[in-house]
Parts: sequence; C-alpha cells; structure tokens
Amino acid sequence: MAAYRPVVRSLLPPQTGEVDLGAVYAVPDPGLGQCHVRANFVVSVDGAAELDGRSHGLGSPADKAVFRMLRWCCDVVLVGAGTARAEDYGPVRVPDQRQQWRRERGMRAVPRLAVVSRSAALDPAARLFAEAGGGELPLVLTTAHADATAVAALADVAEVVVCGQDTAEPRRVLDALAARSLRRVLCEGGPSLLGAMAAAGHLDELCVTVSPLLAGPGHLQLLAGTPWQHPADLELAGVLEQDSTLLLRYRRDKDAHDGQSAAQPPADSSSSSPMAAGAP
Repeated sequence: MAAYRPVVRSLLPPQTGEVDLGAVYAVPDPGLGQCHVRANFVVSVDGAAELDGRSHGLGSPADKAVFRMLRWCCDVVLVGAGTARAEDYGPVRVPDQRQQWRRERGMRAVPRLAVVSRSAALDPAARLFAEAGGGELPLVLTTAHADATAVAALADVAEVVVCGQDTAEPRRVLDALAARSLRRVLCEGGPSLLGAMAAAGHLDELCVTVSPLLAGPGHLQLLAGTPWQHPADLELAGVLEQDSTLLLRYRRDKDAHDGQSAAQPPADSSSSSPMAAGAP
C-alpha cells in the first residue's frame, strides 16, 4: 500500500487540485540596484518560533517543501549569526533539475549564503564554510568594529563585507547584496534580524507556516528588538493548507502611512537595531 501523502491545497486564491509551489513562490527580478526581501518562519499556533532553541520541531512536510522552494526561488539566503550557529547551517542544496530551472531564468545555479554578524566571530570550520565546495564563498556581513583576528580567520572561507560601524545596518546589508546581483533575498532569521529589516521598512513579503500545535509559554517569538512606534500593515496574499498546517503569505502594504515605513523605532531609540538575536 502506498504511503499517505497529504496534498497541499490553495485556500486563497481558491484552487482545485495540488498546488505548483514554484509558480506560487517565484519572484520577478526587482531590477538593478533593488532588492525584494522575503522572510520565512514557522511558528506554533500560540506564536512560538522555536522549540528547545531550534525551529526543526515545528516543521511539517508542507513546511519543508515550501522551505526548499523558497530557497530555490531566491538569489541569496540571509541569516543572522545566532541562527546559523543554532541551526548548524550548511550550504544551500539545489537539485540538478532545479539548477537548470534557475539558469533558464538568468539566476545563479545555487543561491549564495550571507551571514550577518557584528563581530565576525564565526568558526571557519563550521559547515556553512567547510562544505561550500566549489561554489561561491559565503558572505559575512559585519561591522567596522568586528574583531580583526576573527575577520582574518575567515579570509579563505568567506567574503567579508563591512555594513556599518557598530551594527550591520539593514540598508547597507541590502546595498551590499544588490551590488553582487543578489536581489531576491530570503531572510531566515533570527527574530532580531527580521525585526531590524521590518523596522527599517525593507520587508516586502512574509511567509509564515502555522504549525498545528501549542508550544506553551517561554519561547522566542517571530520578532525581537526595540519596540516600534506603530505597527506595520500587511495584506494577505495567499493561504495554503496541508494536513492542518497553514502556510500564509503576506505582503507589506506599501501605501500605508502615506508611503512611509510602517514600522520605525521610537524617537529615543537607536535606529540601528542588532541583527542577530543574542549572538554577535
């Protein structure tokens, strides 16, 4: 007897039959010097973004399928140093057939990986560097005050780019990516990196998988950082469902607040939010 495989259904827009995830999540090229920033997170029904410090326990077959597809549709995976360590990040893997699909659309065969770290204190032997193989080196987006010894240790395994003085500034991070033709940006966290991008008005799209479980109190939430002056308006762009897991897609409402960024730090707080939760 064949194994049971739940079908991904589209609830919004309504659609019969199984969904073509590649068609749903494809991103047009935003153009020279521009970036489209999409974030992807999985949370429990009560809002927990991790279990025992990792997101793995919240995932489902549908979430994993969307996770892979979002990576296959981007130019660069952007992640904070704390998340890269906690999740033991490695290089992005793309099957041969999907690599050809990407080449036909003028994209790199494999997305590049970019890690944001204030101090650049990353292990050169970590999987994300050691298993990079013959592809492009990962990017480390850091600050002018990063530890010089740490930067020197990464010289052979990463391209290190300064994106601010004390913090990696969201605008300079995106400018560095756009300058390398990495315009379709997939942000995978952590909560402070996503919070900083959203607070600066750079988050264009948010994909949230809602896992059908209650995690209980005491867990990290989707966003972290400095309190905002007012909330950011989003509009619902799509809803998929598989076996009680909801896969939501929101777009930033760019017309809200007369075209201004919908989320700004309070006037008495720093405009340069930390980019990696709890880890330099």
